[in-house]
Amino acid sequence: MMDLDPQMAAALQTFFEESRDLLQEMESALLFMEDHGADLERIHAVFRAAHTIKGSAGLFGLEEVVRFTHRLENLLDQIRSGTKTLTPTNITLLLSCGDHIGDYLDRLVSAAPLDQHFLSEDLRLLAELQAALGTKEQSQHLPISKENELQLFEHIEVSSPSVTEMPADEKVSTSANWHISLRFGIDTFRDGMDPLSFLRYLQQLGDITGLVTLTDALPVLPEMDAESCYLGFEIGFRSVADKATILDVFDFVKESSVVHLLPAHSQIGAYLKMIQQLPEADQHLGEILVAVGSLTSEELQRALALQENTDQTGQHQPLGEILVDQKMVQEPVVQGALEKQQQQRESQSAERQLLRVRASDLDYLVDLVGELVIASAANRLFAGQDALEARLESATQVARLVEEIRDGALRLRMIDVSELFQRFPRVVRDTARTLGKDIRLEMHGEGTELDKSMAEKITDPLMHLVRNAMDHGIEAAEQRLQVGKPAQGCIALHARHDSGGIVIEVSDDGAGLNREKIQRKALEKGLITADQVLSDQEIYALIFAPGFSTADTISDISGRGVGMDVVRQNIESVRGRIEIHSVPGRGSTMRIHLPLTLSIIDGFLVRLAQDTYVIPSESVEECLEYPKVQGTVGYMELRDQPLPLLDLNAVFNKRATDEGRRNVVVVRHGLERIGMVVSGILGSQQTVIKPLGKLFEQVPGIASATILGNGDVAPILDIPTLIQRHNAISAKSAHTYIH
Repeated sequence: MMDLDPQMAAALQTFFEESRDLLQEMESALLFMEDHGADLERIHAVFRAAHTIKGSAGLFGLEEVVRFTHRLENLLDQIRSGTKTLTPTNITLLLSCGDHIGDYLDRLVSAAPLDQHFLSEDLRLLAELQAALGTKEQSQHLPISKENELQLFEHIEVSSPSVTEMPADEKVSTSANWHISLRFGIDTFRDGMDPLSFLRYLQQLGDITGLVTLTDALPVLPEMDAESCYLGFEIGFRSVADKATILDVFDFVKESSVVHLLPAHSQIGAYLKMIQQLPEADQHLGEILVAVGSLTSEELQRALALQENTDQTGQHQPLGEILVDQKMVQEPVVQGALEKQQQQRESQSAERQLLRVRASDLDYLVDLVGELVIASAANRLFAGQDALEARLESATQVARLVEEIRDGALRLRMIDVSELFQRFPRVVRDTARTLGKDIRLEMHGEGTELDKSMAEKITDPLMHLVRNAMDHGIEAAEQRLQVGKPAQGCIALHARHDSGGIVIEVSDDGAGLNREKIQRKALEKGLITADQVLSDQEIYALIFAPGFSTADTISDISGRGVGMDVVRQNIESVRGRIEIHSVPGRGSTMRIHLPLTLSIIDGFLVRLAQDTYVIPSESVEECLEYPKVQGTVGYMELRDQPLPLLDLNAVFNKRATDEGRRNVVVVRHGLERIGMVVSGILGSQQTVIKPLGKLFEQVPGIASATILGNGDVAPILDIPTLIQRHNAISAKSAHTYIH
């Protein structure tokens, strides 16, 4: 790619980012219309997105992008004008073209060459675009020759002089989308012009759907001059041409004649929609009207000249009033443009308060805040050791401010889950076609926020769950109809906040998990024994075993036993967990629980012997005194319910110095609850997560570590793993003894 100065390089990077957003908007609009039918507003949005990409690419000399997008824009222009129809085939083609543009932009960013595969795809899509455009259709509107002038005037009505002010109503044509009010100048004949020739030429651009001849200017017969023109017409005109093109028809007589071109009343609503669909920009009233085609640039210049004249006389007249008085634009359209102008000003004011920041800069800021949290904890610790009340109060105030800074920094990295969900409509569409199934996607909770780094790590697991649900969960249409279900299956993505974390659900209305089939496959692979008695949840959890698959055939979608174990590993690597809920014949739900952030958490500090360990506060339910008398060894009674106990000193080979004073921290992971026996409770503290080195990352029961205020390193406990290990040991032994 060309060498650019730093300022231009930054602008090019912005172009790449904005183009990806525009391509995503195009894809979302096309997928919506595929499901709900063509929508004029979204067609315009798709066209504007392609047009913006093409224009911006031209500024940077990206000729290949300009060339390809121009051909794409031609097809979109015909679709929005009604010449072509937005068929499912065209939607597929447009989606492929969007992917191709995105691929080209990705290659530019990475400086990758345009290989043979890319060039072949480029030629294929260009050929398909050419085929979709077709040869330019010959006009179906025959010019008015001398032989058929009579046919034209069969529609003429002779009306009274009051028709001069006639609006574009039913007298002209209800099917027209333009109303032309035409009054030829008195010297038209002397200038060698034939009024009917303009009507013949007009029919090259569209259909004259109605015509009324104006005779109010005719003088009485004795005063009539045979060389003077007294004709005027009110014309209903249907055409896909824009206003400027239609006015060009009358270019030779515009100086001596009066020509007003307004959209028919039935089209005013369409113009108001087009105005609202304009991209947010700082535009003046005239620029807005020119942008939607209700006003030409020449008309705008004339109106501005008239406004300047009124300014010089000291009688300022608003531009909107001039446009209405001169019959250049109708009043409802002017009012719509004024409202859009006000919206743009408010939007510009809001945008000026926004700032685009690189994700890497935010990550650096969060890292610094993490170090600040550690320094603040040390400051508070030393202030407490000095026992100086003023210093301790100051340290507490600093700690409170640091906590607010931490929360603010983390909020900067939060994004709506809609940014994560937006790629799935296309995935569901393409996968459903590959599988030959009719499947729709429903999404809820798109406004739920989560950490950007969390979204990046959870994308692949979600993708696999969705594709797996479509392949294994949703039945074929014939099977669904046989059991009384609609032929179309449904995949649902749902996100919500829950207990200080995020819950994302992937649901389907398919056949549900086959318990017997899973159990049979697990027996074949030796994952379980025939004498084991397992609950539904334990059976369902077997699908996360490495290499496990119930697919009878291998496909491009699934069946190789690679994926579900990776899904669980990836989810647990971000301190999350996944639950399975399934009802035979009604479908399954994969429920993913995630923490809000990966960087800083609230930690609950406990003591094991002389060392400090951290339990994530989100897992802690309550703290209890260790019972001096136990009924069943390894259990304690909590509100008339048995609570299994796990001695962390024994787990980590710690020799407790004071056996008489111990506490129980009740923790929960999913549906599992357990009491962890510790030597002491030290309280809560903000905890900065530090990754473990390769030497310690496989230590069971330890997820990561943190640095305490006194400089000591404290391990952060992996609660899910500890509970699983305890359950595994309990399954082999009748009781777990705690000494």
